[in-house]
Amino acid sequence: MKRIAALLMMTALLTGCACASETPRSSAAPTVSPSAAPTPSASAYSLPEELALDEAGVPLVEVYRTDLGAVETMSLESYLMGVVAGEMQNDWPQEALKAQAIIARTFALRFIADGGSKYEGAMLSTDVSEAQAYDLESVNERVRRAVQETEGMIILCQGQPIQAWFHAHAGGVTATAQEGLDYQKAEPPSTRSIQVRESDKAPEDVQHWMAQFPLGQVQQALDALGGGDAAQLAIGERGPSGRVLTFTAGEGTVSAVALRMQLGSTTMKSTLLSDLTVSDGIVTMTGSGYGHGVGMSQWGAYEMAAEGKTAQEIVDKFYQNVEIQRVYGG
Repeated sequence: MKRIAALLMMTALLTGCACASETPRSSAAPTVSPSAAPTPSASAYSLPEELALDEAGVPLVEVYRTDLGAVETMSLESYLMGVVAGEMQNDWPQEALKAQAIIARTFALRFIADGGSKYEGAMLSTDVSEAQAYDLESVNERVRRAVQETEGMIILCQGQPIQAWFHAHAGGVTATAQEGLDYQKAEPPSTRSIQVRESDKAPEDVQHWMAQFPLGQVQQALDALGGGDAAQLAIGERGPSGRVLTFTAGEGTVSAVALRMQLGSTTMKSTLLSDLTVSDGIVTMTGSGYGHGVGMSQWGAYEMAAEGKTAQEIVDKFYQNVEIQRVYGG
């Protein structure tokens, strides 16, 4: 796992679109193997009209490469190899990598349909502040196989690509979008909060963590969010999974998601807090998990794949009212 902070940096974007992750490095679908071609269903999906296809029928996409400072045209499948290698360790169980590939493809098509990249002439980008991580150097045979064996497969809900959010570690329980991302629209029908067993191979500071912030830093963060007294910071309302929804700060109240972004999502690793204290000019938080907690837990996917579960079963575990459909290739 590589990208720890990117997804929460994208919260404003995500209220309108897709899924990328914040990762350190069942109303289920029909039971099909992601290595087989699912048959089209009544909720058949059409690719965005702006996508041209190559000779094999694979979409071509214009990708702004931040490392090159230029737009490059490539097949969507080629792009996804860099994304999977950027979003998940390339030595992870194969079915976890395949689940990540399906999610990454879903994200990309949803992102394009929702307007695409901010970079002129690009549909996608390798800028993690708006889209998914991208690491060509880490692409290996396992990553290539994960993308190839799931070619054209995406996750649909009500006939459209889902907002395929994912994160590093849920701390044992995933969150709804409204809870974990402060999502201001109606809860998407594909998201849900579930108990999840995550691999004990996850680093200890991903499973459980403690963070300390100088009172002045917290006050500055509160001021940026509309005010409040950092010396009186306390846990306010909690959501269904136990995550903090709001903090109180004297007479002020602040969104836990917003405060996490201000303080730094690589330090305040989640809003699943067990304790918060203010003493001697220091705010101390203790918590569990890494990331916003919505959608697929990568360490949960690791555990499921290690137990012999398929990519299909991983998707079905973390999302509801969905189906995997192959929309090209195969």
